[in-house]
Amino acid sequence: MIRAVIYRESGIWKGFEISGHAGYREAGEDIYCAAVSILTFNTANAIEALTDDPIESSDRDGKLVCRFPDGLSEKGTVLVDAMVMGLRQIEETSQKKYLKVIIRESDLR
Repeated sequence: MIRAVIYRESGIWKGFEISGHAGYREAGEDIYCAAVSILTFNTANAIEALTDDPIESSDRDGKLVCRFPDGLSEKGTVLVDAMVMGLRQIEETSQKKYLKVIIRESDLR
């Protein structure tokens, strides 16, 4: 199962971590893994390209970690809101079998 943990503090997005494998199909053929990867990487890239918001990200050992050390602008917030909406739709479509979305009310460490 893919685990998507999105962090916020006092209603402000602080970052997210994506890890795991959906297990729907073999690696390279898994539509749930592909959908989550495209959505989350695109969000990180869009924040970097379309806003002035600082972003720290790493992609190691199948885990994507993104932090927003100074918080997000209105544009950045909308981008993360859209990502969360998309992740929740994937979670519902898969009947929570392949993706677990967790909103954690604490700072990403």
